[in-house]
Amino acid sequence: MFIGHDACSFAAKRATPRVNLGLLIAAPNLLDLLWPIFLLLGLEHVRVQKGATPFLNLDFYDYPWSHSLLMSIVWGALFALAYWLVTRYTRGAVMLGALVVSHWVIDFISHAPDLPLWPGGPKTGLGLWNHTLATIVIESLMFIIGLALYLRRNRGTIALWSLVIFLVVIYIASLVGPPPPNVRIVAWSALLLWLLPLWGAWIEARA
Repeated sequence: MFIGHDACSFAAKRATPRVNLGLLIAAPNLLDLLWPIFLLLGLEHVRVQKGATPFLNLDFYDYPWSHSLLMSIVWGALFALAYWLVTRYTRGAVMLGALVVSHWVIDFISHAPDLPLWPGGPKTGLGLWNHTLATIVIESLMFIIGLALYLRRNRGTIALWSLVIFLVVIYIASLVGPPPPNVRIVAWSALLLWLLPLWGAWIEARA
């Protein structure tokens, strides 16, 4: 899923209002923030394959260091520890660590069986992406609910609504657009996800 991860970010802000929204956005997206870097370094691999699933034209056949269950727990623990060492805010650290691992859980529901349990281990996935309409409905509802929870304690700003519009446009483009021309374009395009935590920090500053 895509905007489903960001739904978790918005919902988590209500539970841990002291944590900067930029970090709450970075945490559930962390595996996808690492993934294009690992692609460009040749540590992980993906195929552009039209119709790989009805929902997406990519075959994620090798991404154990960013997207295995074990490594998601490792990345979550490191993210939480770094935050705790700086802030000593245990509740926030636990939330951030859980958000990192939530990425794997949500991907487990949506992906074909391509998510490794550990590097070199068996792969799993429930395959929601094989049902495009169900994926769109579930993920859209997640996003709406997460945003509604955020807005119950935080005001809407131009910064916030511009992010919402950006996410929706990118989501729609991923559904109706043509397959990317090559893997390098996929990797460099995915690096744009690094804008999201910065956008979240901007929203926090404008709140």
